[in-house]
Amino acid sequence: MKVLKFGGTSVGTAERMRAVAGLIQAPTGQRIVVLSAMSGTTNALVNIAKLLYEGDTRAGTLQIEVLRQHYHIVTKELLPDEDTVAEGLKLVDESFKSIFNLTRQPLGAAGEKVILAQGELLSTRLFHLYLTRVRGERAVLLPALEFMRLDQNEEPDAAYIREHLAAQLDQYPEEQLFITQGYICRNVQGHIDNLKRGGSDYSASLIGAAAGAEEIQIWTDIDGLHNNDPRVVEDTYPIRELSFDEAAELAYFGAKILHPSSVLPAREHGIPVRLLNTMQPEAPGTLISAHTGEEAIKAVAAKDGLTAIRIKSSRMLLAYGFLRSIFDVFEKFRTPIDMITTSEVAVSLTIDDASRLPEILEELRSFGTVEVDHDLTIICLVGNLVQEQHGAAGQVFDTLRNVPLRMISYGGSPNNISILINTADKRRTLLALNEGLFRRATAAL
Repeated sequence: MKVLKFGGTSVGTAERMRAVAGLIQAPTGQRIVVLSAMSGTTNALVNIAKLLYEGDTRAGTLQIEVLRQHYHIVTKELLPDEDTVAEGLKLVDESFKSIFNLTRQPLGAAGEKVILAQGELLSTRLFHLYLTRVRGERAVLLPALEFMRLDQNEEPDAAYIREHLAAQLDQYPEEQLFITQGYICRNVQGHIDNLKRGGSDYSASLIGAAAGAEEIQIWTDIDGLHNNDPRVVEDTYPIRELSFDEAAELAYFGAKILHPSSVLPAREHGIPVRLLNTMQPEAPGTLISAHTGEEAIKAVAAKDGLTAIRIKSSRMLLAYGFLRSIFDVFEKFRTPIDMITTSEVAVSLTIDDASRLPEILEELRSFGTVEVDHDLTIICLVGNLVQEQHGAAGQVFDTLRNVPLRMISYGGSPNNISILINTADKRRTLLALNEGLFRRATAAL
């Protein structure tokens, strides 16, 4: 069993859907194909939900009709004959009827989730129709809403997913190809919900873990995770092999190709994850597994939008429980901490969600003086950074000797050095690291 996930760009047009149909062919073995919504669809649905939530039914209805007409065009491009087109248009209109029905009353959170679910339902229904009616292939459309569920903590319910996915697959013991939706699920009350933005990667990993897959493939429009940010640095290259921990660090700290949570179920079950490019399917991509190579630093990622908070207090000196009290404030306001450093009289930390910052600062001031800085970026360097084996830290700091460093985190993980800088210094930092770490290493070979 293999699980193959295709993102929005990979199924973004009729032409791309036809290409994906060729990529999922295999001589033997079961495959579960997980699809995202067509590119642009989720953004359009988010905007529609926003208009309806704000009570602008006229504008919302207009945008619904614009999107419906777009899907009519895609359907006619994808399907070749009048009868099949009519069947496809019927499927499209069924989804849009679900959305139009929600314009008749004030939109709540549950209705918004129903609207957002239509993107994946549309892409999978059209793709399945193309496979079976045009290409004449045997394929089963598995409804993700029948087996993907969140628990009471709004986390994926792994036991439920495993049991109910198996029940779905058992109904088709002779079939080899299954198509299902990424991103969407039900919550513990049975209402339609989702795994948040980027959640199709997470769906693929959860499904792979539940099905005991031999491999999970994530197909995007980039040939694997790159060693640096290609939006900033020109001469980046794909990393051929990463460990689960290295990939998780890169995903969390800014590598957009992979959802931060997506490798966790795969890692727990030891299932390799392969990142591949639908536009260049012959490229080897990136293999993520339990194995890590010998390279001290494999890749760099950057995470913007950080806020730094420093709490300075003479009460901290030798104070038992001081750090716990600080962490309790952030737990109270459900705000994760990215980096933390300490001294005898101060604690500095960063957060990427400042929505509860005023309440957090009010409580922290009871501990001492509080200072806040905005517009910061974490630069994350990932690799095999076991301190006893490499002088990686010295090499990094020598490379960045002309860049003001705000905070440094090293030693908490054998796979990560994190550095906090002003966002204004991000570009020159990434370029300096590329020159000092990767170009020189390549030149030395």
